[in-house]
Amino acid sequence: MDNWFRSKWFVRVISLALAVLLYVFVNVETNRPTANDPTFPSQSDDTQTITDVPVEIRIDSENYVVSGVPENVTVTMQGSPGIITPVLTNRNFEVFVDLEGYEAGEHRVEIQHTISPDIDAYIEPKQVDVVIEEKATEEFNVAVDFLNENQLAQGYELGDYEVQPNTVTISSAKSVIDRIGIVKVYVDLAGLDRSVDSREVPVNVYDSQGNPLDVNVEPQNVVVSANIDNPSKTVPLSVETTGELPDGYSLTSISPNVEEVEVFARNSVLEGLEAVNTEEIDLSDITESGTIEAALTLPDGASVANNETVEVSVELSQTETLEAMPIELEGLGDELDATFLEPENAEMNITISGNQTDISDVNEEDFRLAVDLSELEPGEHEVPISVEGPEGIEIEPEFEQATIEIIEATEPQE
Repeated sequence: MDNWFRSKWFVRVISLALAVLLYVFVNVETNRPTANDPTFPSQSDDTQTITDVPVEIRIDSENYVVSGVPENVTVTMQGSPGIITPVLTNRNFEVFVDLEGYEAGEHRVEIQHTISPDIDAYIEPKQVDVVIEEKATEEFNVAVDFLNENQLAQGYELGDYEVQPNTVTISSAKSVIDRIGIVKVYVDLAGLDRSVDSREVPVNVYDSQGNPLDVNVEPQNVVVSANIDNPSKTVPLSVETTGELPDGYSLTSISPNVEEVEVFARNSVLEGLEAVNTEEIDLSDITESGTIEAALTLPDGASVANNETVEVSVELSQTETLEAMPIELEGLGDELDATFLEPENAEMNITISGNQTDISDVNEEDFRLAVDLSELEPGEHEVPISVEGPEGIEIEPEFEQATIEIIEATEPQE
């Protein structure tokens, strides 16, 4: 071994080998990929993508407006996890287009960022075409569009309304301002039975074709108040009937328990309303006086304050015939005898009429038929027939008078 170290060639070979090793080491370190080299990423690098990064516009917003800048862009970041993670967590960077100093017109500009230079950042899209226009400001009246007005609660209708404020100031590019067709707010009336009290609603801006426009509106909301009215009208109430009463009955009176009703409906319905009728009451089903509940016939969309029925009072008069009622003899002397020549059987029919309730409470025993023979001599006589009955009942006898023959009795009457 000592001989080798004393050999000149052995030393030269060892020196050459060491030199080659040193060269290789230095060359590898020099060409090792860095963290910022996108072509040969280190195995320790991390790649993250964010799809909803907002884009800031830097411009003189007092005098210009810009179109063509996307609201959000996608940002891909590559680098050491220790650097990327805080950036992702804190979002402590901005993505923007810098239009300061640009004149009105069309421009292609690059989307820039403030992400740390230690991170490789890629923005999609990288460039955008923008249009810079001079800013215009104009005042517009606010219209109100009431939705589902036909679905208001029954009988209710839209009255007066107001908007505060009734004008708004709109700022945008002059070309956009010139396209504005209408500025309106919407108020839904479906099912309402009370007024709209200071409802705050957003302002919408449309072109003449009804397409929404993206503009700056001041104020963005307005306050709408509207009267929801329930008009009414008081009209007479009448009773409608159909059919005929059964035989023997006639109608004395039929009347509702109220003479008028207050009807609630829209004015368009009330204008032509002069009276309200009950449903038709079928007289053929009525055989006694009393009270009937009847529904009201109302126009479509109308109602009354309480319920939609009324009580109807019905009074009937009834006519009835009592047959073969006996006729009594009065005042005939003891020495005389009497015979009915007409009517032969000393009987006749009477027809009674009056309030149905009164008629239903009487019978034959409540009536008395008689002829007065006082101071009459033997012979044939025409004698009035008297009829007595309950008060309030009309009596029509079959005969007004009877023909009586008086003779002297063969035996004294007991």
